[in-house]
Amino acid sequence: MQKIIIYCDGGCRGNQHAENIGGWGAVLEYKGKTKELFGGEQNTTNNRMELTACIKALEAIKTKNIPIEMRVDSAYVCNGMTSWVEKWVKKNWKKSDGKPVENESLWQRLLLLSDNQESVEWSKVKGHSGESGNELADQLANKAMDEIGG
Repeated sequence: MQKIIIYCDGGCRGNQHAENIGGWGAVLEYKGKTKELFGGEQNTTNNRMELTACIKALEAIKTKNIPIEMRVDSAYVCNGMTSWVEKWVKKNWKKSDGKPVENESLWQRLLLLSDNQESVEWSKVKGHSGESGNELADQLANKAMDEIGG
């Protein structure tokens, strides 16, 4: 069976400033067809945009019986979904140091969407390495930031 390949990326201009602009992009590929999604917001962070890209991509999928491969260039998202999230759930959304998990609501949404699919495989791709789907997701995130005015 074929699978849906999803590339996600997020970015933030002025990441450490109060008046920043963030954007996210997602590219969904299935059976030779491509769907592009993007959006953005102000006063956010890069990590929030990385998570939002994955959430919006999974929300766009209307079926639950096709395997999905999520290709992300964010170690934060990939490590979170393949390692950390299981521990966070067991510790009631606390990190190993006892502090609350940052972006908890986004992680919970992403976990729910992922769990509602037949299978979701997470893989880390190197950003800006010429992989076309990842490059397009990055361009879409930047387009979103441009449209907001960054």
